[in-house]
Amino acid sequence: MSTSASPNGRVTGPAIPGPLDRLRGALPTALSSAGAVAIALLIGAVVILLSGQNPLVAYVALFEGALGGVEPITETLVAATPLILGGLAFAVAAQAGLFNIGIEGQLVLGGLAAGLVAALPLGLPAVVHLPLALLAAVVAGGIWGGIPGFLKARTGAHEVITTIMLNYLAFRVSTVVIDLEDRLPVNPNLQATNAAEAGARLPRFVEGTRMHAGFLLALLMAAVLWYLLYKTTLGYRLRTVGLSRGAAAYAGIAWGATITLAMAMSGVLAGLGGAADTLGLQGRYYNVAAGYGFTSIAVGLVGRNHPFGVVLAGLLFGALSAGATRMQNTAGTSRDLVSVLLGLVILSVSAFAVFDQFRRRRQLAAAAGPGGPGRDRTAATADEPELESRPPQPAV
Repeated sequence: MSTSASPNGRVTGPAIPGPLDRLRGALPTALSSAGAVAIALLIGAVVILLSGQNPLVAYVALFEGALGGVEPITETLVAATPLILGGLAFAVAAQAGLFNIGIEGQLVLGGLAAGLVAALPLGLPAVVHLPLALLAAVVAGGIWGGIPGFLKARTGAHEVITTIMLNYLAFRVSTVVIDLEDRLPVNPNLQATNAAEAGARLPRFVEGTRMHAGFLLALLMAAVLWYLLYKTTLGYRLRTVGLSRGAAAYAGIAWGATITLAMAMSGVLAGLGGAADTLGLQGRYYNVAAGYGFTSIAVGLVGRNHPFGVVLAGLLFGALSAGATRMQNTAGTSRDLVSVLLGLVILSVSAFAVFDQFRRRRQLAAAAGPGGPGRDRTAATADEPELESRPPQPAV
């Protein structure tokens, strides 16, 4: 960051980076992520070759199954929708220095709540019934996400442990609710809620496909989260808490309230992911864990916990998921190969992130050396302990 100077030559403070500066700063990260994906695909080609298949045929089939026409593209977007919302849920918690493993449970309860409200024969118009079902998902997911945040703020309970426990509890709650046929609009034989009323479903806007408005909802949430994180005081507080609890305390930021809010926001986004699947794709809630929540963690990590990065990562994962069937049918490769590719992508992105952190630390160490440009104040306090800081976040 450069400093600005007044006409009389006095330094007035750090210059605020403009859009071009932000773009230049984001470019290396984007290039490293693209390079990591390319390396993962190359390693995947070796795996395919060792399995006795033609990697070129497999990748062509994968591409055609994901992007080779209107229907494949819409299937990619459908698969990406809950992953984007779940990835955003992970990202907002990670920005506050939290690791939300409970996205799966928050997705489950969000989808369940949306399915129950949508199945009620209330006779309401779509402009009322659909928002009401989405609101139910927001409340359910927000509460389930806020619980581990509150426990961490009040008792210090680690969010990884509590969110894992709440995942299993969410599955049990779903199973119990689905069996209450005499009290709720559910069908125990199908292990699902009753079909959603027509006015409570997310509309489909590409005829003859499964494409629904949930994808637009995911894009909207990504834009809203970006604005909230980088353009509002709340976002500044969230990111400050994530960087250093000591710095947050020094700035007068209430650490406990902030992390509770961050986890609640994470749950809200996860709940919307469950609602999108229930109201847009399935038409009802099924008591079957789809695994979106755990994959969403990988989406958030690959997207570097940035809303727009999460969107791109969600599209990548959605494309791999949508193209898996075509690759299996055309090239004869196992569908599980897609899981291998996803794992390779995560490992490659992680490796690039670790290398980037190492390079930056080397640069900072060189700048803070004897006589270096960073010696004026930083070097003088380098050996002084911070009031309190969080351990470094995972490389990804």
